[in-house]
Amino acid sequence: MNNETDIMTRLLTADIRTPCYVIDEKKLRENCKVLKSVQDRTGCRILLAQKAFSNYDFYPLLSEYLSGTEASGLYEARLGCEMMKDKECHVFCAAYREDEFEELLSYAGHIVFNSPTQLKKFGAAAKAHGRQVGLRINPECSTQEGHEIYDPCSPTSRLGTTREQWDELMDGGLTDMLDGLHFHTLCEQNSDALEKTLEAVEEKFSPYLKRVKWLNMGGGHHITRDDYDIDLLCRLIEKMRDKYSLQIYLEPGEAVALNAGYLVTEVLDIVKNGKNRIAILDMSPACHTPDVIEMPYRPPLLGSVEKSQHQYILAGPTCLAGDVVGEYCFERELNIGDRLIFGDMAIYSTCKNNTFNGMPLPTIYKACESGGILPLAAFGYEDFKYRLGTK
Repeated sequence: MNNETDIMTRLLTADIRTPCYVIDEKKLRENCKVLKSVQDRTGCRILLAQKAFSNYDFYPLLSEYLSGTEASGLYEARLGCEMMKDKECHVFCAAYREDEFEELLSYAGHIVFNSPTQLKKFGAAAKAHGRQVGLRINPECSTQEGHEIYDPCSPTSRLGTTREQWDELMDGGLTDMLDGLHFHTLCEQNSDALEKTLEAVEEKFSPYLKRVKWLNMGGGHHITRDDYDIDLLCRLIEKMRDKYSLQIYLEPGEAVALNAGYLVTEVLDIVKNGKNRIAILDMSPACHTPDVIEMPYRPPLLGSVEKSQHQYILAGPTCLAGDVVGEYCFERELNIGDRLIFGDMAIYSTCKNNTFNGMPLPTIYKACESGGILPLAAFGYEDFKYRLGTK
């Protein structure tokens, strides 16, 4: 029995309330072993980007393999510090708040600034607390097409310091303050995109790579995908490590939890519009899988087939006309009450969901390596109500 068949059998028969997320402990460990192998081969340090996966019940497992966490602000930094103790905690934010910065310094060991002005404003305080200080650079090298919303190197990007901005605003004192440089330009890409990016990084910033101690290559590396070229990744890490005497960091989010989660849902109704048959589910893509609409993309559905006469549009129950997952084919007709399982739902789901239309947040379960399915978190009316007003 392969893994997909096994997990389908377990989730289709389990006593669980839909809609719900189920996070696969076994698959998480498999992903982490791949990432650990990259660390062991190259000496790099790999951090969990919590913006993609922040289900902290699994942090003890992840900490067996990873070097720490990466945060996008105060709350993620605190979560990483509290739940992955004795590991590194890095933070990058496009702009820090004065009223939060001192507390942030109590959690994060590495503070990465987005601009020379932010470095000038907060860098001295970070150094005074013994923190490592970095600057995010923008190599102005786009390697993706069709997803400008996720392209930090687009012409309108606010993320990272261009070489022109560096030359205009960085002085000797600010440069001397730096312990490292950071870039993040990729989105669900292979190592050939990193190779192209590194050429641009060296072309624009090589004099400064020689003056710092570490280089953070950001996230977007799909390292645990089946077709990912790990050998090329390792060669690129080793090249930058040896050429500039740098400690290399990577901070993937998706690669940690890729294909390690499911969203289980039930068919509430089936309606027709002309030739279209539309199955209304108890999950909402707008609420429970917002990347389906934002990216946009069509998530994998376990048990579906490429072509058949049993074709349905799967959609959510909210008032949003575009609350649609996509079109899928099945070996048989769907019926009200059928349970469906979407794959690859551990990433950008539990950390991005919302309660639009008063939609309840799905329960979160753990599919244990031992075979059981355990509840981790359940949500109710209070979770909807009290985020909007007085308790």
